[in-house]
Amino acid sequence: MTADSVVPSDTVLVDALEPTDAPGAAAALTSTVALDSERAVDAVATLLRGKRAAVLTGAGLSTDSGIPDYRGEGAPKRTPMTFQTFVADERSRKRYWAGSHLGWSVFRRAEPNLGHRSLVHLESAGAIAGVITQNVDGLHTRAGSRHVVELHGSLDRVVCLDCGQAFGRDSIAARLEADNPVLRDSDSIRIAPDGDADVGNIDDFVVPACTVCGGMLKPRVVFFGELVPTETFLEASALIQAADALIVAGSSLAVNSGIRLVEQARRRKLPIIVINRGATKGDGRALHKLEAGTSETLAALADRLLG
Repeated sequence: MTADSVVPSDTVLVDALEPTDAPGAAAALTSTVALDSERAVDAVATLLRGKRAAVLTGAGLSTDSGIPDYRGEGAPKRTPMTFQTFVADERSRKRYWAGSHLGWSVFRRAEPNLGHRSLVHLESAGAIAGVITQNVDGLHTRAGSRHVVELHGSLDRVVCLDCGQAFGRDSIAARLEADNPVLRDSDSIRIAPDGDADVGNIDDFVVPACTVCGGMLKPRVVFFGELVPTETFLEASALIQAADALIVAGSSLAVNSGIRLVEQARRRKLPIIVINRGATKGDGRALHKLEAGTSETLAALADRLLG
């Protein structure tokens, strides 16, 4: 089986990194340089008042829920599973399913944090039109956000690459634990933002197969090297097109799908606000860059806009 045999043709590349073609950072009004944090949030609230913003979120928003960030300070160096390796190599699939199951157990216990809840309040009040998320943890939906575009899918669903049958993740998790008793001992595991985790010996690991056709199963998430379905990307683009501003929260924008959406906002001359600890690929496009934690900053912004 090859990647071409299982990937629909109507897709958009997600993993290729764009060249650094953003306008120079000096052209942006960088809030962290000109303003202290309170005044920065005040300035952003003034800018957004009376507007409906789209929000693009990344792994930095979920760190307060106990899910680590790939690129944040202290993040472990790792090589995520690629789609091509997953499809081509049985041992790699064993390693992925073992680690992903342990990661899924942690994801299931994670709870939405203040940042997720603040976005719910902003959406309910009409201050934001919806959320586009690069995260696969499902926390936006669990928090109560109504319009969520899961750009890279969600770990709570599994799909057969051969027949297309979809399964709930809980049913697959039950099969994994029944066939692999070692998974019941999940202490001291290290979780990654995509739900993967490091595991030990996987030589005898039993990988689940589709109960309909016996085909290869894969979580319904976009792996590195895989493609974002066109329909999903168009839904995200439609949110940008309907918005009066764009807020980027907790994303370094290192993945092509995210920076393409930011570029769409720039071309529409929308004000772009970036909230993230550390540099992002969108800083040169931002009207305001807030070097701050996402949860507390979104909460402070909600207080000002809704108070």
